[in-house]
Amino acid sequence: MSQAASATRETLGFQTEVKQLLHLMIHSLYSNREIFLRELISNASDACDKLRFEALDNGALFESDPELKIRIGFDKAARTLTIIDNGIGMSRDEAIANLGTIAKSGTREFFSHLTGDQKQDANLIGQFGVGFYSSFIVADKVTVLSRRAGLPADQGVKWESGGEGDFSVEQVERAARGTEITLHLREGQDDLLSGWKLRALIRKYSDHIVQSIVMKQEKWDEEKKEQVVTEEDETVNQASALWARPKSEISDEQYREFYKHVGHDFEDPLAWTHARVEGRSEYTQLLYIPAHAPFDLYDRNQRHGVKLYVKRVFIMDDAEQLLPAYLRFVRGVVDSSDLPLNISREILQESKDIEAIRSGCTKKILGLLDDLVANDAEKYKKFWQAFGRVLKEGVAEDMVNRDKVAGLLRFASSHADTTEENVSLADYIARMKEGQEKIYYVTAESFNAAKNSPHLEIFRKKGIEVLLLSDRIDEWVVTHLHEFDGKPLVSVAKGGLDLGKLEDEAEKQEQEREAGEFKELLEKIKKSLGERVKEVRITNRLTDSPACLVADEHDVSGNLARILKAAGQSAPISAPNMEINPKHPVVLRLRYEERKFDDWAAVLFDQALLAEGGQLDDPATFVKRINDLMLAMSLAS
Repeated sequence: MSQAASATRETLGFQTEVKQLLHLMIHSLYSNREIFLRELISNASDACDKLRFEALDNGALFESDPELKIRIGFDKAARTLTIIDNGIGMSRDEAIANLGTIAKSGTREFFSHLTGDQKQDANLIGQFGVGFYSSFIVADKVTVLSRRAGLPADQGVKWESGGEGDFSVEQVERAARGTEITLHLREGQDDLLSGWKLRALIRKYSDHIVQSIVMKQEKWDEEKKEQVVTEEDETVNQASALWARPKSEISDEQYREFYKHVGHDFEDPLAWTHARVEGRSEYTQLLYIPAHAPFDLYDRNQRHGVKLYVKRVFIMDDAEQLLPAYLRFVRGVVDSSDLPLNISREILQESKDIEAIRSGCTKKILGLLDDLVANDAEKYKKFWQAFGRVLKEGVAEDMVNRDKVAGLLRFASSHADTTEENVSLADYIARMKEGQEKIYYVTAESFNAAKNSPHLEIFRKKGIEVLLLSDRIDEWVVTHLHEFDGKPLVSVAKGGLDLGKLEDEAEKQEQEREAGEFKELLEKIKKSLGERVKEVRITNRLTDSPACLVADEHDVSGNLARILKAAGQSAPISAPNMEINPKHPVVLRLRYEERKFDDWAAVLFDQALLAEGGQLDDPATFVKRINDLMLAMSLAS
């Protein structure tokens, strides 16, 4: 940051991320250059909304100008385009913070995804949001004049930049509150110096804006043989709340453009729902499901979701009380007829009306997702890829709608060759084997670890499907979801494995016989391993592996213990049970081993721990044992 010689004018350097974004935007988004006007009008509308909200407690902020509006103008001779609002405005510090930096969660991750391919990067930029910086798509210099409502006229600020490495900021006199943005157009942008063109863009992209968007009227000058600007104002947009209009009067294109405004998004939404609810609570909801996940989706404290209005008066952004955290990806508007205009976040938390709205909005979104499942599988697949992990949180957080959420979940399966999660619990139940009474699953740190878990061996042999759960949140899901449609969910790696009718009598008798025949060996292994295991027993899970580790039914699984440890949390320490496969050559050899028995027993345990994704406390000793046993075997032969 360098300071110029002037006492009031400073030249400051852009944040590094802003430089990158400006360069990418100018070069990657040019084919969509028209969106700059939508973005600037959207920002102006937000500024007006914020003033209206702050003025609820301080009416003096309106000063002598209570009618909020947005003005668009152009000057052919100067080749400039202006966007003026009389909203909340900015102080000097706010101008530097809002126009010189990107204070957005996920910024670093966003830039790490950029590829250098202009088309792909354009989509990523759209996901990140473009906002004010889209000005530089069409302008080689941008001048911003602003004064925050409530500050004196001499506290105005002028911000200016050519969109390269730096910007200047200085204190100026400004009588009007709000913000005026002047775009000095690049060569080749002369079509924007046309009232007809600007009106067409406003009606296409910003017709839904609540505030009036005004321009000076134009009329034909016979002498000059051209349109000339008059002094009379004309409102270009409908200037009415889109969500308050009847659905029959709103086109799909208008719905999509309103989403881009309210969601600050570049792409079309995946789906939306629009309804007026009447009854004990009266409100209108227009809710959207985005087509992609924002970069801060997994930050549960970042909320950019649903705007709250009361009788069409903006009250607050991201009113988190309107939807549960697991639906934080939803964007849109809720307009209540019952809430007071001066409602605060604290009051929202205790309001019965808000409880009813929250319940209604939650059911509406879950119903919309159900509709996608039934009628548009490809769209639901896209939704799941973007938001599935977040939706899973609902199983633990929303007891009322737990079954509905569970029905929307998708999982990978041992019956599929890909990592895609495309099996619903209803799908699983529909193809259960005759006599099967349980939904079987295994949790692991990765898809491959789950798919190749030794605990699945008997299930493969019998052709029984097992759900493969490898998201970290899956451990949380199965902790709270104990059954679905009357079928209990059972881990194949916990408790005693009871296959019920899927296990024939001959198999049970064989297992009992082996337990008696190997009783002495089991006791010997238990004595050798000591406190590392609770119990050593004959397995009915394994067909190929020599041993596996099994947690008791109500103990923390090994995978969950590792997840908690990685998150810096302590997990209840409980020794696992060790099950051995009496048909495996290593186990058969162990029956007659004396001199190296303890080494063999320890290696069996460590191998079983590694196979389930665990980490050895002492890898060096494990390697030494393996080497010693290999050497002993080679000498013996």
